Order: sequence, then structure tokens, then C-alpha cells
Amino acid sequence: MKRLTKKEEVIMNHFWDKGPLFVRELRELYSDPKPHFSTLSTQVRMLEEEGYIDHKSYGPTYQYFAKITRDQYNQHSLIGIIDKYFNNSYLSAVSALVKEEKITIQELKELIEIVEGGIKK
Repeated sequence: MKRLTKKEEVIMNHFWDKGPLFVRELRELYSDPKPHFSTLSTQVRMLEEEGYIDHKSYGPTYQYFAKITRDQYNQHSLIGIIDKYFNNSYLSAVSALVKEEKITIQELKELIEIVEGGIKK
């Protein structure tokens, strides 16, 4: 699963937030200037080819829907980032967050307690 572009993320967020949509409905969710219908339709079909969305036929028109959840995408993206930038080392990733002061030692302790609590159950 490849990482989505910014435009693809916008489209997927609409599907995740609103559920199944026809392209004309998707287009209406954009502010002006709205993307051209055919451009948006092409982007949706590309997302379908890549396995992110699927469709249901209603005569000559299609209603599209997300095949993966936002959480599935986010988890896969995080794994990809850790693999690509931290040589698949989760310890290195967490260490970088601590060094950059994005997470505190106290938050790490709380995370350990949550994980240990989940393991005991």
C-alpha cells in the first residue's frame, strides 16, 4: 500500500467522513473553485485501482466507498515511516520523539502502564 498524496488524502477523508459517495456528491464537498468532475473521477478510479476504494454499480453510474478504514491507513503509514526512516526500529522512532521533545518521559511511563495493563488482561 503506497502513501497517499495530499489530494488523495482529501478524497479519502471525504469517504471516511461521509461514507459511500457518487463522484458528483464528492465534488460538492469541495469549496470553490471545485475540481473538474472528470479530474475528480479519474482520481477516484486511480484510488480504486490502488485498492483504497471500491464501487457499487447503479446503472451507468457508480457509488464509491472506502475499502480500508482511516485507522488501517494510519497504522500502515506509521509502519512504513518507521521502516523507511528508522530502519524498522520502533525504539529508534520513540527515542527520536523523546529527543525532539514531542513526547515526555511521563507520557512514556503512562504508555508503558497502558501496554502492561492490556497484556495482563
